[in-house]
Parts: sequence; C-alpha cells; structure tokens
Amino acid sequence: MLGIIRQKVNAGGSPILAFGQRIRPAVSAWLGYSSAAKEMTVREALNSALDEEMSADPKVFLMGEEVGEYQGAYKISKGLLDKYGPERVLDTPITEAGFTGIGVGAAYHGLKPVIEFMTFNFSMQAIDHIINSAAKSNYMSAGQISVPIVFRGPNGAAAGVGAQHSHCYAAWYASCPGLKVLAPYSSEDARGLLKAAIRDPDPVVFLENELLYGETFPVSAEVLDSSFCLPIGKAKIEKEGKDVTITAFSKMVGYALKAAEILAKEGISAEVINLRSIRPLDTNTINASVRKTSRLMTVEEGFPQHGVGAEICASVVEESFGYLDAPVERIAGADVPMPYAANLERLAVPQVEDIVRAAKRACYRSV
Repeated sequence: MLGIIRQKVNAGGSPILAFGQRIRPAVSAWLGYSSAAKEMTVREALNSALDEEMSADPKVFLMGEEVGEYQGAYKISKGLLDKYGPERVLDTPITEAGFTGIGVGAAYHGLKPVIEFMTFNFSMQAIDHIINSAAKSNYMSAGQISVPIVFRGPNGAAAGVGAQHSHCYAAWYASCPGLKVLAPYSSEDARGLLKAAIRDPDPVVFLENELLYGETFPVSAEVLDSSFCLPIGKAKIEKEGKDVTITAFSKMVGYALKAAEILAKEGISAEVINLRSIRPLDTNTINASVRKTSRLMTVEEGFPQHGVGAEICASVVEESFGYLDAPVERIAGADVPMPYAANLERLAVPQVEDIVRAAKRACYRSV
C-alpha cells in the first residue's frame, strides 16, 4: 500500500515504480475479437480498458476490495494482478472510507487511482472523501489542485439483494459540482467512457450495472483500437424516430430499445437517446430531439423525486416548451426502498411495458 504512495511524480515525467517494476505492453488475450467475432461483453470491455490504460500510463493503479487475488468481485480486474503486481492492483480491507481517502490523497500527488466499490451503495461510507475532498478541491484551490481519480462499480438494482444494495446514485452524485458522472450501457460505452474517465483530470463517478456485465454487444474495429475514447458529456442516439423521444441510461437503455420495437409495430416511431453522461448532461441532443418529435419520456431506475428525469424535464420546459404537444412522461423506480421479494422487486423498477404504455399516452393512443 505505502509503496504506491511513495512513488515520486516528477514534473512532466513519469513516476518511479516501486521495486523496479516494469510496465508490460497491453496485449490482452481476448483482443482476438478485433479480427474474429467482433463481439464483447461489458465485463471484457471494462477489463480491457483498465488493462490498456494501466499499460499506457504507469500513474494509473487500481484499489478496492477483492480486486487482486480474487480477480475482482465481478471479475472486472481479471488478470491485472498477475500483469501489474500488488503495487498497482491493491487489495484493501473492508473500509471504504479508508481506501477512498488514500486514493484521493494519491490523486493530489499526481497519481491516477481507480477506486472500485463492490457496490455504489458502499460508497456512502466514503462520500465525505468523494464530495468534500475530491469534488471540491480544484475549485477551492483556484485550479492549483487536480484530482484525477475514478470511482467505479455497480450501481442500481441487481436481483434479490434488498434495499441496501439496490440504490441508484446517479442523481445523488450528478447534483454535485466538481464531479463528472458517467453511466455506460453497451460494451462500446463501457470501453470508451472508462478510458475517458481515467484520462480526465477531474474526479469521475463511473456507474456500472451488475446485470449488464455478462451482456454481449457487437463492437467495431475502431472500438477495439487502444486509442479509442468517447467524449464525456455527449449522448448517443441509439435509434432515430419522429413521434416521441425516450431518454435513458445504463440498463434502461436496453428496455427503451425493446419498447421502441414494440411501439414500431403499432405505428409509433420512438427516438431512443442513451445519455451516457449524467453530468455534464447533453441537453443539446435532448432538446434537438424533442423539437423534432414534440414529445418526451424519461426512463430511470432511481427514485422519481429530484431524479435525473426531473432535471431533463426542467431543461426541456426551459428550452423547448413551445415544441411540446403532450405532457412529459417520467418513468422511474417506485418511491419506496427496494423490496426483497422478487414479485415486489419487479413492480418497483421500470419494465418494458411501462415504457410502452407511457409512450402511447404521450402519443394519445389508447392504452
């Protein structure tokens, strides 16, 4: 643990690695995808992004519970301990406040920590370091202190893990100036956004989804290139449409796309926007879409009050109110702690049929 902190960061140079450790080139075994199937799971996308960024920049290191010997609670860090050693892949005790504080301190000194939370619910133990130390230091120091740190891990509902392990923190962290908040959906998102987060000079909250880790998505040769990186603050139009705009992030993008397929069979053309970035929010893309479709639906797993959807609605009312032909529809999780029982859990999070019904209401179709 102390070895990584003792690394000296020379101005304009690279740190001196403890115990003379050498950096090995980022050549991952699965990179055969570039010439073979061209498909990748979200788990592989995150692993490859970490691997390549650690290889390219010796200041990058990973720290968290079970990231090393166990290869990561969700196997995101598989193979990294063997490749980079315990000085750069650090297993920690179960003390989020402790290792998050160490990570922020390391970032103050020019290193680039990637802090893994086993679930973002546990980030509550470390929120003082994330908000008061990481997010505010650049402003409070008049730009003299940069805090290049990434806080990443699964966020939102999984399956049968109860109220204390199912919370979506997108709106929480996105309300804080000084943080950037990203929420990938596909393998392309995961790979490109994590690379962008690690390279960014500011603290980034990177919200993954446990149920997406094993999902497979097609990826292009461009995405597999080690130089690939997505811009922070730019949404992606996953499906173009003309009748209603649907915004979503993380797992809900998939639900929105399934709903759009059903709606298409009934003559409703839905435009689906994958937000990707929660803060900064790409209000330009959202408003441009609403001015084309004249209708807006927001979809998220989090609580409805003060949610991401509420912020999007406010932006559209302020900038594009005259274009709306119907009331805005907000689809969100139920305003209750997540139930443990499977049947109640399903009722507490948005489903495809909820999105379909809301779109029909917005288009004045019978439901």
